[in-house]
Amino acid sequence: MSGQIEASEEAQAEKKGGGRKKLLILLGVPVLLVAIGAGLWFGGILPPMFGMGGTPATAESREPGPRVVTFLDMPEIVTNLNAPGRRAVYVKLRSKLELARPEDGVLVQASMPRLLDLFQTYLREVRPEELRGSAGTQRLREELVARANIAMAQSGRRDTQQIHVNDVLFVEILVQ
Repeated sequence: MSGQIEASEEAQAEKKGGGRKKLLILLGVPVLLVAIGAGLWFGGILPPMFGMGGTPATAESREPGPRVVTFLDMPEIVTNLNAPGRRAVYVKLRSKLELARPEDGVLVQASMPRLLDLFQTYLREVRPEELRGSAGTQRLREELVARANIAMAQSGRRDTQQIHVNDVLFVEILVQ
């Protein structure tokens, strides 16, 4: 009789193990499907299929290549800085302007006297210690970009396309 009891206990143990496998499958499959769905949703594949988030990004809908910019050489500027004492301190600056559109180069050349005046007037008020380090160079860049855009706004252009200077790139800065 004890043999029958052991056999029935083994059969029940197998049923319990089989039940656990079924439970894992019943819970695992929905969790796996939710994970796949979340990956497709956040990957940007599902929203366009449901009409959400605009049109899918295709090769035709993307912007063509990198943006086109133009670099315009500025004349070399040599001017004295605002230095205390008897000894004069000079700055020599060679730079380039980054313009948003290639056709703006001719218009910037026409405004070059105003641009040079604004740059030199600003540089004459700068103290030599303000140009030290990368932070000083960055402040100088920001100020010159602002002045370049002021000069372009004062150029008298009346149409809707305003000339915009994106950046001033330094080729050489020498303080003596």
